[in-house]
Amino acid sequence: MNEQIEIEVVYALPHEQIMRQLHVPAGTMAKQAVELSGISGMFPETDLSQSRLGIFGRLVKPETILRDRDRVEIYRPLSIDPKEARRKRAEEAKAKRSGAPKTLHLQ
Repeated sequence: MNEQIEIEVVYALPHEQIMRQLHVPAGTMAKQAVELSGISGMFPETDLSQSRLGIFGRLVKPETILRDRDRVEIYRPLSIDPKEARRKRAEEAKAKRSGAPKTLHLQ
């Protein structure tokens, strides 16, 4: 008897989200689920050799065996390093503070 499990495969862009619900054989790996979902064909940037995968927000290896009701998430690469983004925000905030006119409090 070939047991089936129910899973979801999701991929999100800034203005579009794709979710596929699938029934797959028990023992299916995360990367196989992505291939079976057809999302890779719709979005070539989801190259499985480059994309990272997760299950409910936790990074997993592509060879991870799925369990019933797992949600496989395909992660996009970061557009900017998080440390660099924080540094830029801090510089912008500092510039705003130093460039703002001083207010006088008269009594």
